[in-house]
Amino acid sequence: MQPRMSIRKPAAEGYKAMLALEGYINASGVPHATLNLVRLRVSQINGCAFCVRMHAAEAKEGGETDERLWSVAAWREAPFYTDEERAALALAESATRIADDPAGVPDDVWNDAADHYAEADLAALVMTIAAINAWNRINVTLRNPAASH
Repeated sequence: MQPRMSIRKPAAEGYKAMLALEGYINASGVPHATLNLVRLRVSQINGCAFCVRMHAAEAKEGGETDERLWSVAAWREAPFYTDEERAALALAESATRIADDPAGVPDDVWNDAADHYAEADLAALVMTIAAINAWNRINVTLRNPAASH
């Protein structure tokens, strides 16, 4: 598959803004392992091969185990995740699949995340979910292929 275009030049200011958002997220108090799992899971849901490949590789480089990477699509049934990670993954899935529930993100999902994360970190998680959904939509639209990282 060949990419349709690169947005780096024609949307330079928007691209820089997205990178600035990533800087904020990466400087937040949310553990990088959790951020990587959220990015990977959302990218799986959205079918973004480019982002799945990139975030799996980044997670692996950050010390993530194969067991956890291979199991993230079935995190509810896998015993490899902390309660905090499970809360973040549930929030990520609900926010990504908002059309699946007339209430949007259910209160129990939100409350569980809020029980595990301080307000600033919860806000950073929300921004992470929004950002990876945006990146997925950009890469899927442009047909950016999964590439070696």
